Amino acid sequence: MLFKQKQLQGIKAGTISLCFRRWKAARVKKGSLIHTSLEQVEILDVVQTELSAITAKDAGEAAETLETLTRLLNSRAQGNIYRISVRYHGADPRIRLREKTDLTDNEIEAIQKKLQKMDDYSKEGPWTLKVLDAIKNYPKLRAADLADKISKDKSWLKPNIRKLKNLGLTISHEVGYSISPLGKFVLKKLT
Repeated sequence: MLFKQKQLQGIKAGTISLCFRRWKAARVKKGSLIHTSLEQVEILDVVQTELSAITAKDAGEAAETLETLTRLLNSRAQGNIYRISVRYHGADPRIRLREKTDLTDNEIEAIQKKLQKMDDYSKEGPWTLKVLDAIKNYPKLRAADLADKISKDKSWLKPNIRKLKNLGLTISHEVGYSISPLGKFVLKKLT
């Protein structure tokens, strides 16, 4: 589930407690934590609803007017409308992880094993170090352009970069990605 920066600020400040989305099927579950660019957002509840059931008060809790929210939800013709209750959970632990560069040999070995496992289970063959190297060489390049650089499809690349991000090796930006300090350290040790 994606949030605009304005929404994240509102969730963190406690001024936004609801979000509405039109999806073919719910993409989040009650009780899950969503990792965003800087924060974690907790999903408190997910309920399918009708557009006519959304009140001006509901729209206000999503930091929108009812008119604007209706227009946004109607901009997608297909799917069900979901009312999602959210709250700020805390800072994303991957941020602290990605800044770490004083790894022990055991920690380096653990990361190497995780990368090897990703490579071993990939139908595409070894890809982890190739993607990290491409991100290092082309920082903040759009995902589609980065995918072209490594002859992969954007739909394949994005979820795989997310796997690397979960290890603290990459940083996502408004546009593109960069290698984290941890990612640079790991690349230096493994290449």
